[in-house]
Amino acid sequence: MLTLTFFATTLIDIYVMILLLRIWMRWVKCDFYNPFSQFIVKMTHPIVNPIQSILPSAKKIEAAAFFISFFLMALKYPLLLFIQGGVIVLNQYNLLFGVVSLLKVIGYLVFWIIIIRAITSWISQGSSPMDDLLDELTEPLMSPIRRFLPAMGSIDFSGMLLILILYLMNYLGMDLLGDLWLIL
Repeated sequence: MLTLTFFATTLIDIYVMILLLRIWMRWVKCDFYNPFSQFIVKMTHPIVNPIQSILPSAKKIEAAAFFISFFLMALKYPLLLFIQGGVIVLNQYNLLFGVVSLLKVIGYLVFWIIIIRAITSWISQGSSPMDDLLDELTEPLMSPIRRFLPAMGSIDFSGMLLILILYLMNYLGMDLLGDLWLIL
């Protein structure tokens, strides 16, 4: 059962991260002709496109992609209960669990995008289309932190500080929700 739980959790989380990347890329107005952007759009298009006719986008936010992300995260906890115990429990708490799970996945997504940006900045040094996309995604989050941090030469500590803030928020979630935070 643990293998199936891991597989279901990982599959849902990765697809929700892809949906959230689509929302994030539209929010920061990324170059949609970038090959990675095209991959994200093609991965989400079959599910998002039919729902976009029902839920149109609101300014910078793709409502359909956000709704699907929330829906998947709200179904994640009952699915895990079904896999582990054979019982489906659908109630109003699933909506709360969906919100908490979505916030947790957003934190993980931001964490991994910052880590990937740091690694690619060491390797390709700005010569890849992926570098441009990662810069476009993370710059709105890191530039406000740079205003408060003193300049340290060519070393940018804004990513590190943002990761520490994400760790703090993760531990706060563990303190407030306990084992439920780990399950979600």
